[in-house]
Amino acid sequence: MLLHDVMVFSKQCSHTKELAIDASSVTFVFALLDVGRSCILVSIGSKCVMLDCGMHMGYNDNRRFPDFSFITESGRLSEHIDCVIISHFHLDHCGSLPYFSEMVGYDGPIYMTHPTKAICPVLLEDYRRISVDKKGDTNFFTSQMIKACMKKVITVNLHQTIQVDDELQIKAYYAGHVLGAAMFLITVGMQSFVYTGDYNMTPDRHLGAASIDKCRPDLLITESTYATTIRDSKRCRERDFLKKLLECVEKGGKVLIPVFALGRAQELCILLETLWDRMNLKVPIYFTQGLAEKANHYYKLFISWTNQKIKSTFAENNMFEFKHIKAFDKSLTSQPGPMVVFATPGMLHAGQSLNLFKNWAEDEKNMLIMPGYCVAGTIGHKVLSGMKKIEIEKKLINVRLSVQYMSFSAHADAKGIMQLIRQAEPKNVMLVHGEAEKMEFLKQKIVKEFGIDCFMPANGETATITTQSDIPVKVSDRLLKRALEEYSGFLPAKKALIKPSHYPVEGVLVVRDKGVEVIDRCEAESQLGLVPHEIKFSCIINPDVRSTELHQLPDKLQSVVEKLLPDHSVMRLSEYSIGIDYSTVLIEIPEPSSTKLRISWDFKHNQLGESVYSKLQMNISRLL
Repeated sequence: MLLHDVMVFSKQCSHTKELAIDASSVTFVFALLDVGRSCILVSIGSKCVMLDCGMHMGYNDNRRFPDFSFITESGRLSEHIDCVIISHFHLDHCGSLPYFSEMVGYDGPIYMTHPTKAICPVLLEDYRRISVDKKGDTNFFTSQMIKACMKKVITVNLHQTIQVDDELQIKAYYAGHVLGAAMFLITVGMQSFVYTGDYNMTPDRHLGAASIDKCRPDLLITESTYATTIRDSKRCRERDFLKKLLECVEKGGKVLIPVFALGRAQELCILLETLWDRMNLKVPIYFTQGLAEKANHYYKLFISWTNQKIKSTFAENNMFEFKHIKAFDKSLTSQPGPMVVFATPGMLHAGQSLNLFKNWAEDEKNMLIMPGYCVAGTIGHKVLSGMKKIEIEKKLINVRLSVQYMSFSAHADAKGIMQLIRQAEPKNVMLVHGEAEKMEFLKQKIVKEFGIDCFMPANGETATITTQSDIPVKVSDRLLKRALEEYSGFLPAKKALIKPSHYPVEGVLVVRDKGVEVIDRCEAESQLGLVPHEIKFSCIINPDVRSTELHQLPDKLQSVVEKLLPDHSVMRLSEYSIGIDYSTVLIEIPEPSSTKLRISWDFKHNQLGESVYSKLQMNISRLL
C-alpha cells in the first residue's frame, strides 16, 4: 500500500501593522515507507496534489501499482486531485502514470520538466514492451495510453513559478540525480512544503549538485534512500571500481554492469572512456543497443541541465560521443573473451541485463558490478543479499561470478540530506522513500541537530503537524487614525504623540479575494450596508443624602467625581448631569427631587463604566 495520511498544521498568523488572527487548519495526506515506488498524496487547505506516480519494480502483478482506492473507491480521480507533479523519469517515480491517468481515470494537469517529458514516454514504452509483448502481462497500459497521458503534461522550467489556480502555485529547483530531475516548492496561500523527489547534493562528471532557496517551508518531504550512509570520496570509489574491473578483464572475464538507460550509465561511460583513452585499452565495451544513441540525443538537447564543465566544452568536445563504447548485439552473449557490458535495466528485474546475468552467472571468471540501489524483490536485491541459488523463469541459476556492490548512486547520503535541511530551513521534516530502520536513525539525528520535528509515517498512517505561519493583515488608515485619537485624547495635529508599545485596536476583520483587512466599524457599516446595534449599561446608586441638602447634590456630586477620578476629564453637561471622558460615561440625577444617581455607558467603554460605578458605590455616601 502506498498512500498515508498525515494531518498537518493549525496556524497562527501575524501581521502588517501589529495585528494577529487565527488561520485555518491544513491536512497532509500521503505515502510511503519503502523505496519501491513513490506516490505521495498531499492535501493542503482545499487543494490536493499528487507527488510522483511510481511503479514497484519488485512485483509483476497489480501490487506494482499504487493502491488508488485510498483516494476514492468510485468515480474519476480528477474530482479529488488538483494536479500531479512528477519529479523525474525513473520508473519508480513515473511508471504508473499512464495506468493512473488512462485506466483509473484522471484528466487534470500533470507537471514535469522538459527533459522528463521527453524521456519518460520512451522508458514507459520500453518497459511496456518487455512486460506485455515479451512476458505476456495483462492489466497493463497500452502504447496509445502512454501518448494520451503525455498530452496532459505541462512542462516547467527551473525557478519558474507556475500558478496552477488562484491559490495553488509550484516552483521547480535543480535536483541533480538524473537529467531533468527537480525538487518542487508547493504553495497554497501562506502555507508551503517542499518535495525533493530523488536528489544528489554532490556534483559528478555530468550533472551539478542539487540546490534550493532558503524558502523556509512548513514541511520538507525528503527521500532517505541512504539515510545511514556517508559515502567515501568520489575519487576513491572510482579508483576501486576501475581496479576491480581491470582485474576481471585481465583474467579474461566478462563484466556485467546493470544500469538504467540514463543517469549512472553516462557517469560510468565517461569514466571508462577516459581510462580506455589514457591506457589505450582494447577490451571491448558495449551498451545495450539503441540506448546509447538515445541518451546522446537527450544530453545534446538538454545540455543546459548538465554541469558547468560539460556545458563549457560541449561545442568542441561532446563528452557523450563515445569512441570505445559500441552497441551490444545479442550474438555477443556467448562470444569468448573479456568484455564490459552496460545493460538495462539496473535492478536485474527484466530485459537484457537479466538475460546476460543468466548466461554469465555460473562462470567464476565473470563479475557483476551493481552501481546502485536494488529494490527488495528484484533479482539484483537477491544477488546483493548473498543468495547463491536463484530461480529465474523456472530455471535454477547457480551464482558463481564475483558480485561487487559499488555505490555510484545519485541519491543524497545522510550528509547530503542534512545539508539540504540547512539550505531550506524547514519548520518540519518528513522522511519518505527509505527503509524504516535507517529512517529512524536519521530522524533522531535531525531532531537532535536542528531541534525540529521529524516524521516518518508508515503506509496508511496519520501524523499531525503543528506549525506557525505569517498572514499579512492590512489595517485601514481610518482605523489607525481613530485609534490614535482615542489614545491621545485629542485630534492629532502638529503636536507630537507618545507612541505606545502595545495598544488594543478594535475593528472589523474583512476577508477579501485580495487578502485580509481590518477596517473601522463605520467603514464596515458603509461598505456592507449594515445597521449598527448599540448595547448600553445602566446602574442606579442610592446615596445616603438628607432631603435638606438635595439642592446642593449636583455641585457636591461633581466635586466627588473629580476627586475619585483625577486622571479623567469630568465635565458638567447640565444642571443634573455630568460627563466623564467626553461623555463616554454619564452620571445623572433623573429627578430633581430624587437622591438616586443613574450611571450609564456603552459596551465599548464597559471597563471605564464599571470602574466609575464601583468607585461611586463604595465612596459616594461617605464623601457627600
